[in-house]
Amino acid sequence: MAKKTSVLLIYTGGTIGMIQDLKSGQLRPFDFQHLTEQIPELKKFDTHLSAISFTHPIDSSDMSPEIWVKIATIIKKNYSKYDGFVILHGSDTMAFTASALSFMLENLSKPVILTGSQLPIGIIRTDGKENLITAIEIAASKKKGLPVVSEVCIYFEYHLYRGNRTHKFNAEHFLAFQSSNYPALADAGVHLTYNNSALYKAKKGKLQVHTALDPNISILKLYPGITKNAVHAILNTPGLKGLILETFGAGNCSTQPWFLKAIADKIKKGMIILNISQCNAGSVEQGKYEGGASLQKAGVISGRDMTTEAAVTKLMFVLGHSKSIKEARKQLNLSLVGEMTL
Repeated sequence: MAKKTSVLLIYTGGTIGMIQDLKSGQLRPFDFQHLTEQIPELKKFDTHLSAISFTHPIDSSDMSPEIWVKIATIIKKNYSKYDGFVILHGSDTMAFTASALSFMLENLSKPVILTGSQLPIGIIRTDGKENLITAIEIAASKKKGLPVVSEVCIYFEYHLYRGNRTHKFNAEHFLAFQSSNYPALADAGVHLTYNNSALYKAKKGKLQVHTALDPNISILKLYPGITKNAVHAILNTPGLKGLILETFGAGNCSTQPWFLKAIADKIKKGMIILNISQCNAGSVEQGKYEGGASLQKAGVISGRDMTTEAAVTKLMFVLGHSKSIKEARKQLNLSLVGEMTL
């Protein structure tokens, strides 16, 4: 007789874990140990479910590298006990957490699915029930005894996306997430249909959890009329080691001599600067136009088609565990876990 599939739910906080008090009308977190009381449909699963809830659930706006380490550590401690993991998370920073975990969980060979909701699970029209039920089904899915999914993903409103390819684009609609530069991994309709060619192929080896993240980075988003003082204020932030430059279109920037010199000077002094586009879809091509070519010449690294969320967490990850600037630059030019198209 086959062993029953087991899934661990990790509740960090967020809208999905709230119910409405019938007397006061206020929202409050519910006890995830009694999850089937809120979602009786879970009793129909032929899956063993367990739950771990943060003692003090957090609003996802308070998400931090320290909490990413906490989540990764929970997965590490329970990795051999469960076939899959579902992380319940606030939607606002879900793509950051999914991206961070994708880099931190090296050699991951089991599904880690993040999900949440736009409405609390205790509200009649909630999207939380479907999101959670399908996320669990995906986390428990196997084919020929092996997990169908073996990467960090986001499941939201009938679509499964690669976590480090996803961004939140809508604060009001149930369809809150997009993966503009990479196809959906699965669609949930009458049937749960997987896009097998898009799924990440698990690497052989023992799970390694990396917890060294360096948050000494910043983002400089370019805009017409940006001043010399504004650029210098960001570049001269004390302790800054890495910068994400959000450029126009295919990686374009101002060709003003003062701007290009400021960028080049910082790179010469050891700062790592990563170029990503402000556009949700498309890729940085630094040699295509004059501005981008100037950045290439200065030593700016192309982030190709990475999301801002992936760029932020990858830069933290690379700076945290690289032994030299040369090694860090090499890692940033590689697609470590399918986060960009080479």
